[in-house]
Amino acid sequence: MRFGLAAGSDSQRRRSVVVGVLLLVIILLAGLAWAKWVPYTSRAQTLVGTRAWSGGAVFSAAGVPGSSPSFGGALAFTGSYLAAVWPAALVGITVGAALETLVPRHWLVRLLSRRTRWGQGVAGGLLSLPTMMCTCCTAPVASSLRRRGVPLGASVAYWLGNPLLNPAVLLFIALTLPWRFVVVRAGVGAAVVLIAAMLAARWARGATERPSVVVVDDDPASIPQLLRRFAVTLARYVAIIAPEYVLLVFLTGLLSGWLSDWAGLGDAAGPLALLVVGVVGAVLVIPTGGEIPVVVGLVVAGASMGVAGVLLITLPALSLPSVIMVARSFGWRALLATGVVVIAGGVTAGGLLLALG
Repeated sequence: MRFGLAAGSDSQRRRSVVVGVLLLVIILLAGLAWAKWVPYTSRAQTLVGTRAWSGGAVFSAAGVPGSSPSFGGALAFTGSYLAAVWPAALVGITVGAALETLVPRHWLVRLLSRRTRWGQGVAGGLLSLPTMMCTCCTAPVASSLRRRGVPLGASVAYWLGNPLLNPAVLLFIALTLPWRFVVVRAGVGAAVVLIAAMLAARWARGATERPSVVVVDDDPASIPQLLRRFAVTLARYVAIIAPEYVLLVFLTGLLSGWLSDWAGLGDAAGPLALLVVGVVGAVLVIPTGGEIPVVVGLVVAGASMGVAGVLLITLPALSLPSVIMVARSFGWRALLATGVVVIAGGVTAGGLLLALG
């Protein structure tokens, strides 16, 4: 009798795993098609014909470059930013909750665990290619991967790979800017993803890195339990992440008009211009592809190619809201290493563009 009960329990668990995986696949395919793949296909088709980016930088909503912080400007910036990212943000939150509840934990660990930190960086970077999210929208997914026991290096690579290795954005850059910009973005972006993954894991070893091979599963015993757990987790994500996200974007918006005077920053900083611009770019928040109108505007205005190159990397790679959202899962030592690599990568990109002319 006991054997029969155990066999029935195992059968229910297997069914719940199958349903969970299918539900995750549906969420991923439907969500990404709606928020990313279809809109990006349409934009690419438009750019093939026009070769010109429509619309200006999101920072213009906060005021003219160099304008003082204001409540109205921050509110306008927040509204403009959320109007651009809310579909991707919704998908990111839903996918994060799905990864945390719908698939066996050891599956994710096996998918992204590698013997070397280099291998973890490659695995996380490759996984990021189809999701193509901005740094904030991918934060819930990256945090969920860490909570499920995925190695830190792979999680960092996935987080950075989404904005830096986004195939659609690389295509947009190729269609709107000279060839050297897409070459620098792809080359430096890939290097930043891999080096940040390895260095973050190395710096954080013994502090935040958790075992990535032996992980205890807590799979639901039945389909109703699976669905209930997913619903509860998704509600928790929405209740915690959404207000935190909006508040952080608003606070960043207070500074966006003041800090987005790229030409002024470059002139005022002298020899340290690229480093200063890199730090500012890593703080501010933009939607996917939001660096393109900024860089296009700088090129048209005849601004320094060095400043444009720095922003080509640092603007999409990091933002203050995304860093704060992943801090609990990644740890500050890993984030410090990541920030150093991103800013160094931005300065390198600026130097390369200056050299290429």
